[in-house]
Amino acid sequence: MLVEGCKHELEIVVPVDEIDRETNRVVADIQQKAKLPGFRPGKAPASLIRTKFSKQVREDVLENLLPKYFKQKVQEEHLEVVGRPNVKDVHFHAGEPLRFKAEFEVAPEIELKDYRGVTIHYSEPQVTDEDIAKRLEEIREQKAQFVNAEPRPIVDGDHAVVTLDSLSGVDQPIHQDEVVLHVGDPDTMPGFSEALRGMSPGEEKEFDVTYPEDFGQERLAGKTVRFRTTLTTIRTKELPELNDEFAQDLGDYQTLDDLREAVRKAIFHEREYASQQKAKEELIDKLIETHEFPVPEAYIERQIESQLENQFRELAERGIDPSKLKIDWSKLKDAQRPKALHDVKASLLVDKIAEREAIAPTNDEVDAEVQKIAKQQREPVAAVRKKLQKDGILSRIAYQIRSNKTLNFLFEHARKEAGEPEPVEEQAAE
Repeated sequence: MLVEGCKHELEIVVPVDEIDRETNRVVADIQQKAKLPGFRPGKAPASLIRTKFSKQVREDVLENLLPKYFKQKVQEEHLEVVGRPNVKDVHFHAGEPLRFKAEFEVAPEIELKDYRGVTIHYSEPQVTDEDIAKRLEEIREQKAQFVNAEPRPIVDGDHAVVTLDSLSGVDQPIHQDEVVLHVGDPDTMPGFSEALRGMSPGEEKEFDVTYPEDFGQERLAGKTVRFRTTLTTIRTKELPELNDEFAQDLGDYQTLDDLREAVRKAIFHEREYASQQKAKEELIDKLIETHEFPVPEAYIERQIESQLENQFRELAERGIDPSKLKIDWSKLKDAQRPKALHDVKASLLVDKIAEREAIAPTNDEVDAEVQKIAKQQREPVAAVRKKLQKDGILSRIAYQIRSNKTLNFLFEHARKEAGEPEPVEEQAAE
């Protein structure tokens, strides 16, 4: 047996008597189905079948014996095969044993080193009164109402409701009704704010707007467009008062102090989660640094495919058709390889630690995730569970729960120091 990292090669021999038995079985099977002139189905002589269907007999015998004896051999050697084997050097001649070689990869053997007490950087998050005040202002902004103002000249801060027509500067004319522009806001093109200042409802004006070269809409980027606009309405934004009534309108809060405490906890949990995720990433990076082991190419390829699928899905959600992009697949896959290698190593290490520590998802934990999905989809829990089971997603949910519990275990047993983690050099592809 040839061994190189995760790559193995076995030379396998199938005895002559086993070949004969399989050949007879294949011939008998073809004999029952073959339609030959002068013979009823199943009555043609076996010798004729061997002659007429010699190529099919050979192919069927190989198709049946190769995987059977490969499976037997790897079981004898206690090997965990990854991916499909590559069969080569097949010697199959009458009256001789069948000989062939199989190249394949196996799951790596990982010798765990110390994984408890890994030093990581983590500090308990802090939430200040300023943080709470800022979040409350954001909530007020979300609950703001826009009311029509009495006719008057428009000023910065007003929201202008206008009609827009392009007069020149673009290939395709622009016409928009009921456009709302926040005058003086940084997100509003300065040319619009300058033109609108001082206008009153019912007034009409012509003006030029020059768009920057990097403007989001290609047809407008770098162009100077002349517009005609009519101001129809001025709206002002009214924020709700920050008081007990405001708190009560938002939910199960009696006072503004109750709301402030809820906001404080929400910000704390957000920052705690983000800080812990960052610390767990550092922890995993350190475990990868201290554990050297080969990774099957099949795992890396599978991870690259998964990463690309996710990226293409995100592009599709943004309205970009990946099939229309000019892609150098070789370069794209090479660029994905370091991250894929890192993520596969992380997954293998977490699995090994979970096995060592007997960490597993409980039925209640899996049920809670299924119920959450059912609630989101507004479907019966039983129906959702059945579908998840059928699609193989239930096992992935269980796997994710196990991984999260293992990372939490590692985080709890880590040695924590204040400060930010040092940047880890990206691991080169193996």
